[in-house]
Amino acid sequence: MTLTEFKTSLEKAKPSTLLSPALCALWHDGQGDWERAHTIAQDDASCEGSWVHAYLHRKEGDTWNAQYWYRKAGRTMPESTLEDEWEHIVQTLLEASV
Repeated sequence: MTLTEFKTSLEKAKPSTLLSPALCALWHDGQGDWERAHTIAQDDASCEGSWVHAYLHRKEGDTWNAQYWYRKAGRTMPESTLEDEWEHIVQTLLEASV
């Protein structure tokens, strides 16, 4: 799946069953459902889940909590826009799933 296909899938009622939990969380966030996205990311103990969890707390404005999750994911908080970070995470996770 490409980034464009992922974005197009946001028009559907449900995410693809082939998505990883981290990508599924980003799909729900892309639909504007932060709570569902957070629940999924919070239940995903992988580094990818921690990265998405960090992004979601950054989006929420909870910088302290976001920094914790970025460290747990082995990443640093970016200075990019939230939109750019969302695309970067989606793109990176899609490439890793090939």
